[in-house]
Amino acid sequence: MDGTRLAVVAAGWLAGWWLLLRLRALPVIETARYGRVSRSQRALSITVVVPARNEARSLTALLASLAGQAPDVIVVDDSSEDATADVAAGAGARVIPAPPPPRGWTGKSWACHLGAEQSSGDRLLFLDADTVLGRDAVARLLAAHDTGLLSVEPWHRCGRAVESLSALFNLVSLMGIGAFAGLPGERPVAAAFGPVLLCTRADYAAVGGHAAIRSEVLEDVALARRFRAAGLPVRCLSGRGAIEFRMYPEGGRQLVEGWTKNIAAGAWSATRPWALALTICWIAALVAVALDVVAHPGVPAAILYAAVAAQLVWLLRRVGRFAWWAWMVWPVGLAVFLAVFARSLVLRLLRRPVRWKGRTIPAR
Repeated sequence: MDGTRLAVVAAGWLAGWWLLLRLRALPVIETARYGRVSRSQRALSITVVVPARNEARSLTALLASLAGQAPDVIVVDDSSEDATADVAAGAGARVIPAPPPPRGWTGKSWACHLGAEQSSGDRLLFLDADTVLGRDAVARLLAAHDTGLLSVEPWHRCGRAVESLSALFNLVSLMGIGAFAGLPGERPVAAAFGPVLLCTRADYAAVGGHAAIRSEVLEDVALARRFRAAGLPVRCLSGRGAIEFRMYPEGGRQLVEGWTKNIAAGAWSATRPWALALTICWIAALVAVALDVVAHPGVPAAILYAAVAAQLVWLLRRVGRFAWWAWMVWPVGLAVFLAVFARSLVLRLLRRPVRWKGRTIPAR
């Protein structure tokens, strides 16, 4: 590798560190302070809304984790073909059966809209069915939230080995929004993480709720933009130590379908231009190192390869628990990322629909 290419690789590698330098987790509530926070929150009520389509296997863990934290839990059964409704009712949640979404609505936004309509809390906490909360997670969310939209990216817990192929997708998603770069102060954010969203009922109504973003595939990003447009803040945090999820437990096909639906659309609409440019530089550095190992094997290439692996060890530990090979043989994950991103981009450019959870989602 010549000096110019080495400088480009070094710059991209450093960009990867910088983009996630200030990744912050949901603040911990100290024991002495926890009681005061709990008492101060007694005047506030919170309703948890869980949109669920064929989530019988996931709901048990989520609803068990909410026990004692949120007395008002609504599960919106989005035309499930499994025992989602029975599992939710058995765990004590209020179950709302959702009719098929009207024309122009995506299924998740429709379910969230119906749940919000039936809610009574002063604050609304929208949770994906595959999330699991720690014992004080709701109190920590309430303590961290004042106004606007609070969004948390859960800690990614992998089961089967193939699930670790999400590693680079997770990192790129966090890098691209520009919220965690090594800049002083809070950065303006125009995106959010759909699995965990918290807002007040008043703010939700002020931005038009999910009805205002009914046709958006990336409803979390669209909702964040509505909050920003209304002059309300959007804050993003990591769920490490408080909230976790298992993204694609059904394996490779589900993983490919999920990221195909999200990754190119996210690059188009959820990223800040400067953060997108730096994220591309980081990916380009990884590609250059992988190609150099193949074309010019030797000690210099091995050193660069190890430098990328060491960086991934540190970065991935901050966002989830992935298999060892996600960093040891990282070119495998890189190849999958590039292939799925290319597929997602082509489908988006051709305006082809994508499949997700048995539904066809039209291109927009």
